[in-house]
Amino acid sequence: MPISCRVTRGDLTESIHVAFAVAVDVNGQVFYSSGDPHYLTCIRSSLKPFQAAASIQAGAIDVAKFNEEDIALMCASHQGEGMHINVAKSMLEKLSLSVKDYECGAHLPSNKNVRYDMIQKDQLASALHNNCSGKHAGMLALGMHLGKGINGYIKKEHPVQKTIHNYISKILSIKDIPYEIDGCSAPTPFMTLENIAKLFQQLASKNKPELKRVFDAMATYPLLVGGTNTFDSLFIHALQGRGVTKVGGESVRGIALNTEKHGPIGLAIKVLDGNFRALPIATMKLMQHLELLTQEERKKLSRFSTKILKNHNDLEIGRIEAYIDY
Repeated sequence: MPISCRVTRGDLTESIHVAFAVAVDVNGQVFYSSGDPHYLTCIRSSLKPFQAAASIQAGAIDVAKFNEEDIALMCASHQGEGMHINVAKSMLEKLSLSVKDYECGAHLPSNKNVRYDMIQKDQLASALHNNCSGKHAGMLALGMHLGKGINGYIKKEHPVQKTIHNYISKILSIKDIPYEIDGCSAPTPFMTLENIAKLFQQLASKNKPELKRVFDAMATYPLLVGGTNTFDSLFIHALQGRGVTKVGGESVRGIALNTEKHGPIGLAIKVLDGNFRALPIATMKLMQHLELLTQEERKKLSRFSTKILKNHNDLEIGRIEAYIDY
C-alpha cells in the first residue's frame, strides 16, 4: 500500500495526498516498496548531486578550483540567501565569467524574508537568485573544461549535457533514458523510483571518488544545499554525516543513508499529485516505518512528523499526518 498523507479539518478527512516510496540495499535490490517501485517520474532537482558528480569525474571541478562549498551549491536548490549568492558569485569569478553567461533564467528567492526585502527595495532578481545557479555554475565549468564552448550549454545536444547523460547512463547501466526540460531549462530525465533509489544508494556507498566528494560536501555544508529551515538542510544536519537528501520539483525526493542493518541504502519518494506540503511528512513516516532514524535524529526532525494547519486567526483547524496501511 502507498503512503497516505491525510489532511484533516477538525475530526474529518478533507484531502489525501498519496506517496510512493522505494528503498534499495547495498546490492541495489529493493528491500521495501510502498506503492509501485516502477512508477516513472521526473527526477528534477534530485539529480543535482549526480550532475555535480559528472563534472567532478570529468575533471572540470578541479581545473576550476572549486572547493567543497562550491560542490555543495552545485547540488543545491537554494533559497537565494546571502550565503548562496556569495558562493555562486565566487564560482563565476573562478571561471572568469559573469551572470550574463548563465542560461538558467531568473526568479525571486524562495526565502520569504529575502524575497520581501528585495521587493520592498525594488530590487530585481538575477540568475544568481535562481535556485539552480550553483548547478549551472558547475555546468559552465564543465563546458569550459571540455573546450567546446559554453553557449547553449543547456541544450540536450551540447557536450555538457551529453557528458552528464553518459555519466548517469553508465552508473545506472541504462541507455535509453527519456529527457524533458526542467524549470532552469536544462534537460532532466524521467526514471523509475527504483532507479532513483539506486542512484542515491551509490551516493551513500561512496564507492566512486566523485560521489564521495559530493556526499561529503553536502554533509559538511547542509545550509548551502537548501537554506534556513528547509527540510533538506535540517535533515542533513541532523544526521551528522550519516545521510544526505535532495528534493526535486513536483514533490520528489532521494535519500542516501548509511545504516547498521542494511549498509548504505538509497530511498526515493514521490507524492503523486506533486504537492510539496505532504513530502516531509511522507518522508518521516517512511523513515519511522523502516526504523532508519535514531531517537536523537527523530527528535531533531520531529517538527516534520505532523503539520498543524491554522487559519488566518491562528486557530488550529486541522493537520496533515501520514499513514502506511496494510
